[in-house]
Amino acid sequence: MDRTTETAALFALNRIFGFKPRIALELINNFSDYSEIFHLSEADKRNLLGPYNTYSDKLKPESLEKEAAELDYLSNMGIKHIGYGQDGYPSRLAECEDAPLGIYYRSKSEAEDLFNRKLVISIVGTRDMSPYGADWCERIVSSLAKCENKPLIISGLALGVDIRAQSLALQYGLNTIGVMATGPEEVYPRRHKFFADKLSISEGNAVISDYPPGTAAFAVNFLRRNRIIAGLCDSLILVESAIRGGGMMTARLATSYNREVFAIPGRSDAPKSQGCNKLIREKIAEMIDSEELILKIMGLGQAQRKKSFKPKEIVRQYIRYGEKKTELMAEILLLIKRRHSINVEDIADQLNISFSEASELVGILECDELIRTDLMQNCSINLKNL
Repeated sequence: MDRTTETAALFALNRIFGFKPRIALELINNFSDYSEIFHLSEADKRNLLGPYNTYSDKLKPESLEKEAAELDYLSNMGIKHIGYGQDGYPSRLAECEDAPLGIYYRSKSEAEDLFNRKLVISIVGTRDMSPYGADWCERIVSSLAKCENKPLIISGLALGVDIRAQSLALQYGLNTIGVMATGPEEVYPRRHKFFADKLSISEGNAVISDYPPGTAAFAVNFLRRNRIIAGLCDSLILVESAIRGGGMMTARLATSYNREVFAIPGRSDAPKSQGCNKLIREKIAEMIDSEELILKIMGLGQAQRKKSFKPKEIVRQYIRYGEKKTELMAEILLLIKRRHSINVEDIADQLNISFSEASELVGILECDELIRTDLMQNCSINLKNL
């Protein structure tokens, strides 16, 4: 069986049995030449498929020919493809009992360089991300970026946690792969098309899908997509999720694949943290509550040394406001560093200054992007600038 015929057969089977990949995997185990499956008699097909013989009418030579032509067309469009068992197919995904028989991908890199990296981490969560979740995304990604063994970040290009984590990955010099729930020529949501195109033309990054061309973003497609996000990684981090949601499903899938699962805890009365808290409580996920713990529990070793945090040196630029205010700003930076998400009122109390004075000083630091504040006036360090 030549490579072209093998690939066409794998992708034709993936198109037919995409929502029941176990059937396709069982079928190819019975043949050395996968194309033979499409030339069986009706009786042999029904016998081979057993309770799934309703699929027999799709296993025709025309399906194989059509797939070969389509793969050739996609190649001319710059869309690459890799079949199950072929060199470069993701080794982690191949371990899963419901692995797809074919993956389409858009990337400047080849499959072997993309998928089979030393360390792969999936970061997922709710589309309705809170400032708390956004901040934790940055804390996670910035910590991972300091490691000598820089991981590949996997997520789903969705609104909220997914796109936040993947955008930060690029900002901090990490590679990332976006797993889509549409055909390889589409991007959902459309607003992320520019970002997806950026991934497709840069080394080490990619957008991938196991859905054939023409597949729209139906809700059920995201459930099937999630198994790929879970299967491709060594570890998965759930940043924020309600009790029910795609992130929760992906985390449970990762557990079923024997992947390590971690979650960011949140307030017990915060709906967007209830899913994470539940996984931690059920001992499905291990809790992450500090950047240092991220590195330790994932076995990433010590982060590369970065310049030490010296607030007094950082605030020298503000000496024009007077020595007292400059010293207070240094103390504010230290407080925020020590007490993540401390609010302005607490800062005023800690430093024994008025609320208006604390607000003024926090405002100066925020304008220069040394810190960030959310709608509740909770403060956090801007890791990129310090």
